[in-house]
Amino acid sequence: MALAVALVLLVLGTVAFHFLSPWWFTPIASNWKMMDDTVNLTFIVTGIVFVAVNLFMAYAVVRYRHRQNAGEQRSEYKPEDRKLEWWLTIITTVGVVAMLAPGLAVWAKFITVPEGTPEIEAVGQQWTWSYRLPGADGQLGTTSASLVTVLNPLGIDPNDPKGQDDVLVDNPELHLQVDQPVKVLLRSKDVLHNFTVPEFRVKMDLVPGMVTYIWLTPTRTGTFDVLCEELCGVAHFAMRGRVVVDDSSAYSAWLDTQPTFAEAAARPAGDATAGQVHFATCTACHGAQGEGNEALNAPKLAGQQDWYLARQLNNFKSGVRGSQPGETIALQMVPMAQMLDDKALRDVVAYIATLPDEPAGQTLNGDVDRGRDLFVTCAHCHGEKGQGVWSTRAPRIAGMSDWYLVRQLENFRKGNRGRHPQDFYGTQMAALSKMVHDEQTERDLVAYINTL
Repeated sequence: MALAVALVLLVLGTVAFHFLSPWWFTPIASNWKMMDDTVNLTFIVTGIVFVAVNLFMAYAVVRYRHRQNAGEQRSEYKPEDRKLEWWLTIITTVGVVAMLAPGLAVWAKFITVPEGTPEIEAVGQQWTWSYRLPGADGQLGTTSASLVTVLNPLGIDPNDPKGQDDVLVDNPELHLQVDQPVKVLLRSKDVLHNFTVPEFRVKMDLVPGMVTYIWLTPTRTGTFDVLCEELCGVAHFAMRGRVVVDDSSAYSAWLDTQPTFAEAAARPAGDATAGQVHFATCTACHGAQGEGNEALNAPKLAGQQDWYLARQLNNFKSGVRGSQPGETIALQMVPMAQMLDDKALRDVVAYIATLPDEPAGQTLNGDVDRGRDLFVTCAHCHGEKGQGVWSTRAPRIAGMSDWYLVRQLENFRKGNRGRHPQDFYGTQMAALSKMVHDEQTERDLVAYINTL
């Protein structure tokens, strides 16, 4: 009898939780309400089966329970019951058809893109997103994995005239226009990924070597997270982006700030000679050879990748770094970076690349063997030798200022860095830094990095 009561309570509790649960679909922000309708239909069909089966089990437990002094009761041996089998077959068929038939209708609409829908491209790689939009000609140029470089991260064919006006969005934030349908072409540069915006309800895998797609019409303005929902490596959980749905004026204003492929390709390289003049200001803290100065909280710059230095200087200029509570030291760099316009920034970075690269001196001690085990995770982004990997946006850490590495690990761990909404890569480090959970662990890790 207790088992029967438990089964009934299970049914009542499950049904009550379904209707009273605070966890439900996020409010929809696209035209794909039929996705919700199909899922709800599945809940109804499977819910009816769940209730019926468990209540029948409770009935059977009570009806056919063992009774003392009730005389001999024997079950009937009945190997076949054609009537029962027909009923079970019919009911099961109706349930399966009720769940699958609407899904087929939704799938047919999912793969049928309305004629004239503009195309954009979302590109996934470990562990970030970037995007490409058509220019004035309304067409995207061709791409090739063999053309991917630091200066051409999306691998656009420079000989294809259709690609010259393609708009490049080399960060994980994409803007869309409200009430305008869009077809999103999905391409991966390395492994399987999945492009998902929960509020849009549609999702699709990115498969290396092929182009998949989704389409949707955003129905309300707002900011929504882009997730990767295909296990793609150690930082899969941190592979996040953002979709901002704007009205037409805000969308146009954003689009005007994004460079085209032709503009990016025509951007001149930095002039090291001119950069030497600008670097004169930097020497007061970072040293004449960019060797760094712990007393002034200035890390070593010589030997660091130019793309990383440029990104950090731009972050200081825009307030991505140095504007959050707790970033008191980084705040010192903000006015310095704001003295550099785009050309001066490229020039000073070009000059830093000419400085002699001498490993920074070791200032910290730690357990190297323990640090080696910890570094296994770091190597996925920063490289096995800590050399830095541009494709994962991870800077060089080998030979750099060890006291600075420890301080930044602590800043990430305590939330002093990586909190700004536009600091996508800092956010990833803030999440990954949780594995380095105390000061001694930070020192052990950096002690091993000092050996690289």
